[in-house]
Amino acid sequence: MAKLLTAIVDDHPIVIEGLKVLLQNEENLQLVGGFCNGSAILSYISTNQVDLILLDITLPDINGIELCQQIKDISIATVVLILSNHTERSIIMQTIQNGASGYLLKNSSVDELRHCISEAVKGNICYSKEVMEIISRPSKNHIQDMPRLTRREKEILALIAAGKTSQVIGQELFLSPLTIDTHRKNLIQKFGVKNVAELIMTATQQQIL
Repeated sequence: MAKLLTAIVDDHPIVIEGLKVLLQNEENLQLVGGFCNGSAILSYISTNQVDLILLDITLPDINGIELCQQIKDISIATVVLILSNHTERSIIMQTIQNGASGYLLKNSSVDELRHCISEAVKGNICYSKEVMEIISRPSKNHIQDMPRLTRREKEILALIAAGKTSQVIGQELFLSPLTIDTHRKNLIQKFGVKNVAELIMTATQQQIL
């Protein structure tokens, strides 16, 4: 049986190395590389076949939710499994909408990962046990799914709420407007809202602002 050409995308090199060690003896997998950002994997799959990608949500240049969709746009046949620490129901559901074949938390067992890979390759959507519990809970209000924000995200959220543009925020924080726009998109994704107005309203309701 042909081996699945597999790539790992995670912003922590130590996680990539750990997964390589865990998966190197799997008879049905052939690891083709580890990538620390979105642009590297997009560049790779545009010229190389990859059957399976284990993808993190938090990456330095793009979030995994958007990246998943871009991967599927380039290579519809590539199976994407999310391997993340994010436990927000809205994020899990969004990745599936964007073409992921499953979602596992990073504390999943190797057996769970093995099982999800085998199901995903058959065309099924598969979740680790803990993720199944999260998505089977009724979606109460978003308090349940309060996203965890980094210090930088909280800083940017406060400046967005103050009505400042990406250009102005970038100047204040010595970052490029593009970086601020990426943070803005990430915040909208994390809160599971459609626009900045909803973002500010939800963050205020959750007493983050």
